[in-house]
Amino acid sequence: MIEVHLYGKLRRFTDNQDPSRDSIITAPVRDGDSIESIVQRIGIPPEELGNNIFLNGEYSALKRKVSDGDRLGIFPDDMQLLYKWYFHKAS
Repeated sequence: MIEVHLYGKLRRFTDNQDPSRDSIITAPVRDGDSIESIVQRIGIPPEELGNNIFLNGEYSALKRKVSDGDRLGIFPDDMQLLYKWYFHKAS
């Protein structure tokens, strides 16, 4: 399973939209899964995704592979990282 933490307007994909609490979905990890395939499985429209995606605390590309036990943080398009050039993007 992968733990997916959703922020901002993406919270609606969980059963908890209270901004004072975590909005988390767990999803099974299949062989060859990437961040992009997990996002598709959850049902998040690509146009609502921001560039701010973190896998195990690392700024990451959608094509990055995921593993069982990973933690994924996904921010929407209206919550962009202001200083993204300070982060190396893992792919």
